[in-house]
Formats: sequence, C-alpha cells, structure tokens
Amino acid sequence: MTQSPVARLRRELRQVCAAAGVAAEDRARLVLAVTQLAESAAHTGLSSSMVDDRLTVTLRLPSPVGQRQRNALPLLPDAGDSETLTWHLGAGHPAVTVPDDDERATREEMLALVARTDVIAKEQRELKHELAETNSGVLAMYVELEERDERLRRAHSVIFRELEDALRPPPPHVAGFELAVHYAPSEPDSPAGGDLYDWFVLPDGDVHITLVDAVGHGVTSTRHALTVTHAIRTLALEGHPFPDLIGHAARTLATIEPELMATVLLARLHPATGDVTFANGSHPRPVLVTPTGNTELLVPTHVGRGVGFPDPGSGSLVHRTLAPGDLILLYTDGLIESRKNYQEGEARLRAIAPRHAGDPTAAIPGTLAAKMHDVVLHADDTVVIVIRRKAGNP
Repeated sequence: MTQSPVARLRRELRQVCAAAGVAAEDRARLVLAVTQLAESAAHTGLSSSMVDDRLTVTLRLPSPVGQRQRNALPLLPDAGDSETLTWHLGAGHPAVTVPDDDERATREEMLALVARTDVIAKEQRELKHELAETNSGVLAMYVELEERDERLRRAHSVIFRELEDALRPPPPHVAGFELAVHYAPSEPDSPAGGDLYDWFVLPDGDVHITLVDAVGHGVTSTRHALTVTHAIRTLALEGHPFPDLIGHAARTLATIEPELMATVLLARLHPATGDVTFANGSHPRPVLVTPTGNTELLVPTHVGRGVGFPDPGSGSLVHRTLAPGDLILLYTDGLIESRKNYQEGEARLRAIAPRHAGDPTAAIPGTLAAKMHDVVLHADDTVVIVIRRKAGNP
C-alpha cells in the first residue's frame, strides 16, 4: 500500500529521531508539529544533523510561517517568519526501533505523551502540596515579621520624637510676643532634614531666631543645618554684631565644612518696643500680616548670600515695628514651592495668610502648611514660624 507524502515524512522523521536517541515524548511533539504544517503544504523538504548530542531538524515549506502560527505548534521551532523552520532537540537516549506502520507508531507516540502528562500531573499535585506547606510556614513567618516590624516602628517613633525634640526646641516664653512653629519632613518616615530653626533669649532680653535651609536631604543636610545654627548661636551669645553673623559664620565654616551650603534667615525681636530686625542670606522673604488683612514682603534693599554661597553675608537689614496683632511669617521654601512656582507660592501665601490672622497663634503655622500643600508637585521639608505681637505693654 502506497504511503501518502505526509506519512512518508513522518516515517523519515521518526527514524531520524529514533537513531539520534530523542526522547519519545519530544519525538511525538515534533511529529505532531511537522504533520500539522505538512498537511496544508504542497511540498516539503526535511533535513537533519547532529552536533554535540543535539539533533537539528529543518523543515522547508513553500510559503513563510508567521510567528503566531509557530507559537501554536506542539513543539516550538526557532523564532522567525520565514518558510524554513528549525528545531533543536536533546539526544543521547538509547536508540530505539519505531514501527513502520504509521498508525502503530502514532499510537505509541500518543501513549508516550499521555504517560508524560500523567507524570507532570503527579509532579504538579506534589508541588501544590509542598507549596501549601511552604505557604503555611511563610504565612506564620510573615505574621511574626509584621509583629516584629510593628515593635520596631514603635521603638523608632519614640527615638524620632526624642530626636525631633532635640533638634526643634519649643518656643521661648517672651513678654510681648507669641511664637509658634510647624515642621513637616519631605518624607513622613524621616525625622530630620535640612530645615532647622533655633530661638533663644539673649542676656539683654532680646529674642534671637535662626532659620536655616541646608542644601540636600537626609542626615548630611541635617548635620549641615545643625552646624550653621550652632555657629550662629555661639557668635550671637559672644556678642558679635547682628549684621555680621551670617558672613562671620560662613567664613568660619568655610574651612570646616567646605561642601556646606545653606540659606539663612535671622530675626532679632525687642519685646519692649515691638521692633523686629531681619538679616537675610538667600532665604525666602518673610511676610508681614496686619489684623486688617494687609500683607507685605519684607525685602532688603541689598540681598545677602547664604553660607557656602559666593560673597556670603546679610546685605542690608530690614526693620519693622510691629503693632499689636501684627504677624510675621518666617518659612523655608518647602512652603511655597510645592507647586514648583516660587512666585505663585508667595502670592498664594499672601492671599491665604490674612484669612487666618485671627486664629490662635499656635494653630496658624500648621493651618498655613495644610492650605499651601493642597497640591504637592514637589515635596520638600517645610518649616513655618509665626511671630505675633500681643496687645498691651509687655
């Protein structure tokens, strides 16, 4: 009985695979793939070769076979879109004899595939059982780790609060003035950044305030900001003139911390008169808010430069005498740059601040930060300090 071209092709393919020692299930999948392609082809060409215990089988068809059709075959050939398909099969098993009868050979191949499927199903059941046991152990470990993490978070929160208390002193009690502050880090889990402040009462009764924004983030910027605030506190308590503090601190620190850069704003309050004096080194400008809702940016005639900047110093000073109820807002750029527009942020602050001028002093800094950060396109550390002159004589 004359065999069909497809049957002859299967016979030739089986003999090549059997001689090379290709596993029965791989041979079965290859025969199925070649049959699927050859049944719809007018003519085909088959060739094979052995290299290093690898059998390479090449099938040539009259028209290209796309990658989608290749992906649907029982045994995947090399990727491509040509009329030539190539398979690489592991060899080296003992050579076997396959039946000449196409039906018997096909039945043997199907049985090999069924047997392989049974093995895979058994392995899958065993793997599921192992995974279930592993998942149970992982779940118990996860619960234990979660409990440990929660204990660590509680311990860290205590440490962070203590660190914040050390870095951010409470406002001093000053006759004639009310002081309040709000601080928010750019990252909630970070207790410190490059925005720091310092305030204390001088021996003559005046109040000194330092607000620093060190360039950068993290522990290094915190160390730089602390270095600046401590240097200025030391110089102020030693009696150095207020206008010289920023420049003197910058020159002192240039050799100690050559990489340090920070903007600096200094304020000096005189409780008896309500006078306030500012020295500004590259820092955002304070805002004066009156009880009637008027606002003013306190801009020096000559702008100064911060620590680490070229030609550092405070430039010209700004003096104001506060009337009862007047507010002064000091802040770092995180307050006004959340929408990435410095001037727009200043304008928004001047529009929002008068609406809360009558609020309790302690509530104003946090309220302003919340209002200004309704849209945050750029997160940064934020400090807001409020100075209010109280009614009546100190």
